[in-house]
Amino acid sequence: MTVQLPGFFDLQVNGFAGVDFNDPSAPPDRIAAALEAMRATGVTRCLPTLITSPLDEFGACARAVLQAGHPAFAGFHMEGPYISREDGARGAHRRAHVVAASRDDFARRQELCDGRIRLVTLAPEVPGAIGLIEHLAGRGIRVAIGHTAAAPAEIADAVRAGARLATHLGNGCAQMLPRHPNAIWELLASDDVHASLIVDGHHLPAATVKAMIRAKGAARTILVTDAIAAAGCAPGRFRLGEIDCVLGGDGRVSLPGTPYLAGSALTMNDAVEKTVRFSGVSFEEAVAMASTIPARFIGDSAAGHVAAEWSAERRELRVLSVGDAPPAAEIAKALK
Repeated sequence: MTVQLPGFFDLQVNGFAGVDFNDPSAPPDRIAAALEAMRATGVTRCLPTLITSPLDEFGACARAVLQAGHPAFAGFHMEGPYISREDGARGAHRRAHVVAASRDDFARRQELCDGRIRLVTLAPEVPGAIGLIEHLAGRGIRVAIGHTAAAPAEIADAVRAGARLATHLGNGCAQMLPRHPNAIWELLASDDVHASLIVDGHHLPAATVKAMIRAKGAARTILVTDAIAAAGCAPGRFRLGEIDCVLGGDGRVSLPGTPYLAGSALTMNDAVEKTVRFSGVSFEEAVAMASTIPARFIGDSAAGHVAAEWSAERRELRVLSVGDAPPAAEIAKALK
């Protein structure tokens, strides 16, 4: 059946269609083309994500995205550099550029981003993190917990300070954790924290997705792609900043020769259909996780609308077209 949906809002995307948003040499017109290609998957608004990097690289990447001037740009997600230095928890971020959290460092990065950083992912155990969370939250900048090896007490301190999101929960942590307590349980149990999930079939097993959504509730679950340049491309080698990544034939993006994932090749329409398949939530609930819930979390409204074909029998979603007009009132109301 053909359905009309609100535009999808991706809070975490590192690149698309062969373009790496963390490449300081990426031309603005290619970034604009990548954002336009993403639009064909239903994403009308997104936060291009800048990962751990030195100030000069960070600034060059930010300038290129700003100069692209694409209407899908809704601000930046700054993921790092205030994250764990430990393997596993650090993920694909470069250890050499991980630093302590400080207002001064953030202020420099915010200036380079023309004041458009709207979401910051950090690890609560990093020196200076709790003070920075309080500072950011007091200025309306959303703070997420991720790439962390924090103890439960450190997670609790971060939530009290104003952290309100778990970045790609279940990933960006050690391969082996204590059964309990651990950061995943703490973040699942916190009623003040939304959880973002990468539902590509590689980052989280289907049963884990189902259990996490049941624990968090659909209203506190946000779908993100964490896509890199490999999204929308055939298998091969790609880059995430200075990091080499490989997209396999199974759709998994990884660091060559390691068990570590390095972003994804997921598209948001695929995330919606996999969420329905894996968790058993309704199609409407999964759509809200990709559109109105992330938009509301970041302080926006869903923009534009998506005409799509949804097969309830096959649980497949195909985007037909994307428009700039807001979704019909009855659609927006149904997805609240």
